[in-house]
Amino acid sequence: MTYRHATERDDYEDLAGGAVLHSAPGFPAFPVRLASEMFQRALHVRGGGPCMVWDPCCGSGYLLTVIGFLHRRSISSLLGSDADPEAVRLAERNLGLLGRDGLEARAADLGARAERWGRPSHAAAARSARRLARTLADGGGDLPAEARRADVFDAGGLREVLGGRRPGLVVTDVPYGEQTSWLGPDGGSGAAGMLRTLGAVLPEGAVIAVAVRGRRPPRADGAHGLVPRGSFKVGTRTVTLLQTAAGGPRDEDGRRVAP
Repeated sequence: MTYRHATERDDYEDLAGGAVLHSAPGFPAFPVRLASEMFQRALHVRGGGPCMVWDPCCGSGYLLTVIGFLHRRSISSLLGSDADPEAVRLAERNLGLLGRDGLEARAADLGARAERWGRPSHAAAARSARRLARTLADGGGDLPAEARRADVFDAGGLREVLGGRRPGLVVTDVPYGEQTSWLGPDGGSGAAGMLRTLGAVLPEGAVIAVAVRGRRPPRADGAHGLVPRGSFKVGTRTVTLLQTAAGGPRDEDGRRVAP
């Protein structure tokens, strides 16, 4: 597969999980170049100016945070949600790095650890945090971002989390049963169930970019108002693009509802 947007093999060392960005066992990172490609393809399909980006299966918030650093000028705000309270706490820490205060505190902490323990890795991470701070400032400054707890299969809960906000893009890497798994009583419906719910809550014209493990794109059977916009494969992942059709979000019976 040829990258259409993230065509350069950039050095993403500053965005490595466990350096500046926080990590934890059971919360895998995501290939940075693929994250950038997913975002840019979805943005190309949507068109228009900066928009809100939402990851409803955000895990540690790594994917959203990376996108925020790389594409600040194209984003008005970020929202991560997850059913796992531990994931939400970790995502809050990572999304908090998308602001000057958060990065300065992280750089100071890493610098103090380097002095205390004499570990070159901590000193290198502190330098990475300062470079990321310059990148963020050059890209437009602090990026509003938050993480909330919500079940991706619960349309009512998702509407409550959105609070009337209208995401332009959804970018997510869904659980695949190795390091992460679906939670909740409806977890067995997997990616198809998630797409049905998203089709019920997203505004007209919103674009979903969803990555899954394997060569088969997720099916949107029963997802009201979602139109396929293509798919592509990179390594072991397949990314599918879908867009909400004219008429806006609908409920589980296909009736139009306010977003």
